[in-house]
Amino acid sequence: MRNDPLAALFGATPGRNTTVLDLHGVIDKRTFMERCATGLGLPPWFGRNWDALADCLTDLPGQEGTLVLVTRWQEYAAARPGEWRLAQDVFGRAVDTMPGRLAVLLALGGSDERASCGPG
Repeated sequence: MRNDPLAALFGATPGRNTTVLDLHGVIDKRTFMERCATGLGLPPWFGRNWDALADCLTDLPGQEGTLVLVTRWQEYAAARPGEWRLAQDVFGRAVDTMPGRLAVLLALGGSDERASCGPG
């Protein structure tokens, strides 16, 4: 779990683990699973598949729960929309299984693409 200004903004609850899962450069399932393994501090037995991710998400440390802030996910969502929908489903089901103990937020900013500010 790393120290990040966004994580600090959302992680004011003592005992709550807050981590940023930065998906910059992720364009396939293999890289996504590796990023989850390292970014979320998953155990060595993590099988790098959807079922294993679901199991690990419901067993994250933190006596007051865990907040996961997913950033720069847009490239992965565009490259592999079906996989991204599966990832969202896995995160959503884990949150439903752990109400009040797990929250997953998607940061809408942080895309590598810049929006045009001028009239179009």
